[in-house]
Amino acid sequence: MIYNKLSASEKLDIDCATDILRKGGIILYPTDTVWGLGCDATNEKAVTKIFQIKQRPDAKALITLMSGTDMLQQYIDSIPEVAIELTELATTPITVIYDNALPPIARNLMAEDGSMAVRVPSGSNFCMALCEKFRKPIVSTSANISGSPTPRTFKEISEAIISSADYVCQTARHDDTPHKPSSIIKIHSDGRFKIIRK
Repeated sequence: MIYNKLSASEKLDIDCATDILRKGGIILYPTDTVWGLGCDATNEKAVTKIFQIKQRPDAKALITLMSGTDMLQQYIDSIPEVAIELTELATTPITVIYDNALPPIARNLMAEDGSMAVRVPSGSNFCMALCEKFRKPIVSTSANISGSPTPRTFKEISEAIISSADYVCQTARHDDTPHKPSSIIKIHSDGRFKIIRK
């Protein structure tokens, strides 16, 4: 497990965050892209809290983090081979929108057409370890009010967002490297695809 390769402080951070996720709470954590608000992606009430914090219409789907293909197969009805190849070969963070998400993914996490946006955060040991430790998908949406600029570092996150979380991770708070959101591509079950965000 990647968890065993982390520092003691990172392990403590992940243990605390995992405990909050299991209780249906909201975490503020460093992802492989920007800082994110997260919750248990199978908990509809927790997902509703995220929408309320971001003041975002629940018709707009959120991104979910998963630890890899094994987890993907539990929550996506059909995974095109090209999507697996793309995820494994990508050198920068990429989010894939898949057709036909499956229960127990929270219903309000899916788009109206039943699709779901997923990213495997392979560029971040901390994030991967959190996914592995929690053993369920984790919501990942930028730590800002909807319509406001996406914070590129922890220092740019508003106090309103910070205070809304049940747990704020310590890891990477002092990382001043500006980060940006992932690319997004929609891949249909038949292999057709469309680039949503470069």
